[in-house]
Amino acid sequence: MAARGFLKIAPGRRVALNGIEWTVEDVHGQLGQLSLVDDDGHAETRSFRWLINHADLRILPTVEASGRPSPVARQPRTLADLTKDQLDRARLRAAHVLEAETGFREGHPARALPGEPRPAYNPDRTTLTQRRYAKAAEMEAMPRPEAVRCGLQHLSYRTLVRLSGLAGDSLLLACADGRWTRRRSGHRCITEEVREAIFAVKAECGPRARLSLAARHRLMHQYMRERFPTFPTKKIPSRWTFADVWEEWFGPGGARPRYGRTAEAAAEAGVSGRVVVHRPGQVLVLDSTPMPVKLRETVFGDAITATLTLALDLYTHGLPAFRLTLQSETSVDIAMLLRDVMLPLPMREGWGENMEWPYAGVPAEVIAEFTGHRVAALPFFAPETVTTDHGSPYKNHDLVEAEGEIGCRILPARVLRQTDKFAVERQFLTIQTMLFEHLLGFTGGDVADRGADPERDASLTLAQAEHIIATWIVQIWQNRKLGEYAPSWAPGEGHSPNTLFAAAMEQGGFDLDFPEPSFYYKVLRKHHVKIHPRRGVKILGLWYHHPVLDEPRFQQPSARGGKHTRQWVVRSDRRDRRQVFFQDDADHETWHVLRWRGLPPEGEVPAFSDKTAGALLAHVKANNIRIHSESELLEHLLRILGSVTPVDQWPSQAMKKAGKKRRVAKAREITRAQAAAADRPAAPAPADEQVPAEMPVAWAEHARTIDRAVDADRRRRREEALADAKPIAPATLHEALKRRPMFRLPPPDSSEADTAVREDAT
Repeated sequence: MAARGFLKIAPGRRVALNGIEWTVEDVHGQLGQLSLVDDDGHAETRSFRWLINHADLRILPTVEASGRPSPVARQPRTLADLTKDQLDRARLRAAHVLEAETGFREGHPARALPGEPRPAYNPDRTTLTQRRYAKAAEMEAMPRPEAVRCGLQHLSYRTLVRLSGLAGDSLLLACADGRWTRRRSGHRCITEEVREAIFAVKAECGPRARLSLAARHRLMHQYMRERFPTFPTKKIPSRWTFADVWEEWFGPGGARPRYGRTAEAAAEAGVSGRVVVHRPGQVLVLDSTPMPVKLRETVFGDAITATLTLALDLYTHGLPAFRLTLQSETSVDIAMLLRDVMLPLPMREGWGENMEWPYAGVPAEVIAEFTGHRVAALPFFAPETVTTDHGSPYKNHDLVEAEGEIGCRILPARVLRQTDKFAVERQFLTIQTMLFEHLLGFTGGDVADRGADPERDASLTLAQAEHIIATWIVQIWQNRKLGEYAPSWAPGEGHSPNTLFAAAMEQGGFDLDFPEPSFYYKVLRKHHVKIHPRRGVKILGLWYHHPVLDEPRFQQPSARGGKHTRQWVVRSDRRDRRQVFFQDDADHETWHVLRWRGLPPEGEVPAFSDKTAGALLAHVKANNIRIHSESELLEHLLRILGSVTPVDQWPSQAMKKAGKKRRVAKAREITRAQAAAADRPAAPAPADEQVPAEMPVAWAEHARTIDRAVDADRRRRREEALADAKPIAPATLHEALKRRPMFRLPPPDSSEADTAVREDAT
């Protein structure tokens, strides 16, 4: 049997014995046995020696060897795929690699730990080769249990050479064990009965008080015993398996009750009071409030209330960025606000030279060369710590991930502690007294202080208000002398936010680090989905497609392992649900725009957000509408966007007859879609990936756009229905008379025949 070479017998392998095909079901390595099952379900247990020395053994080809290509390309792994323990172990391995390369575990002499460099790794007395051999000898001498626990038993000289060219996150990913993120096979012990019991326990725990994991596990045992008395008790999952399944299906569930900790408990715990900042960008405070000025939306001309979101630098008390949104802000708006903090503000029309970048340390020409445009006198930097309140947009996991993408820490304000955000709260009152009070449509700080009719006085649009606020910040506030917020190290000097920033830059330098254009896609909401061979991807109930998904490399499951195994990552902007974005796994730089399959090929559909998409799906479900294709959803969507009348009866002024709440909601969706289009990278996309045009300003043009979209969709469906049908010429009058004489009386019961004759004659 030496001619057979090495045989790889693993579960799932197919073999043939005496003309009968068997499948290796299980392998017992310690016993030297394996289980074989034929196609009829007959099982046998044999030893390795019997199988290898069988005279008629034939190894059948696997699926990969029969011609099916294995997926090679995969979306890149990230550190987010690792658990905290795995990340700590990877960092420990990377520290040993850096010590062998540089002599210091942190990779640089400026960050040397106590006792570094050690004599065997002193870069002044040893060579790189000597340090690598010393590290390999140290790993070999390490106790076996400790080396296995840290994963250092295979850190040899050749491994150190292979990892020498990596640094940062690339080194951490290379030091992470690939088995940590391999594909998972699921939990085989979760049967249909167990699944039903788990969901029943989940429904029962909802109205109850907080239950421990052990209590939930006992409830599952009780449900299985009463509903499925014949189910074997030993096959019920253990508490640890139950915990893993519960976390995978329903999340960790670590939220505390709302009344968990009060301000008094925080004071008793010894939490420190204020944070002392020493440089710009160290602490960035975010907060939102309704703007006390009524604005005029440009779609229907109604008076609306906007939300003002400010980003305040706690060191200089400058305002590096702000956002105006209709009604309420979302997590995407907050993420785009953080991006605006890192980007220089371009000069606008009407701004003079006194509003241009003035700092001597970094000339305006250098900044303009990096950005490609003239830059206004507004500081920009990468925030280190972000302080927010406990509003839902700030606690959203998408925003938390965006803040992690930027590299800043999150420091939520304590409950009932106004001092954590006192500066930005005071800033809203400052803007009100210095700017908003002088604008038409000002509502005052209280209902009793409101004018007779502020809605009638509203004259500014959202764009005009945004321009006025930006001009006030750059021209007035950034150059205004600070009073009580003056720095303690210069009590007699008059400093403004701009001069404080300039002084800090002269002391610590300036880092020209701009976010990449793809940063917009990285902060969007992620969806882990599978690609359907014909329909594309399904995101929140809607199907999206692009011709690139029809390529063979996307017809197979993703090679991603870990928590989201065999799934692709697609990102969506909740402000505009007409398209989603997919990162190509070939170069990881190309982003494809996947359009909703319900969009017509000619003409465009008005923008709609998550709220409208949810209303559309709820309408379809409530009316029990059977949808065979995404294009059939278009008519229902346009009906929700336009009015409650049928599509054929849509007049050009239908939306004007609707209530103000509906008009404001529509104007908000249009404005959010325009903001999403402005936030996307300005690089031109290919012809087949152009983003749909935004909504026209006039509602009459909007009605005509809807009519064209509906006509195009009906024309397309009519052409598809008649594509395979052959035209039949109508019968002539002579042929109809030849089939049946005109003067012959029909039989008594010949209504169907008369109908056929009349149809032929017609």
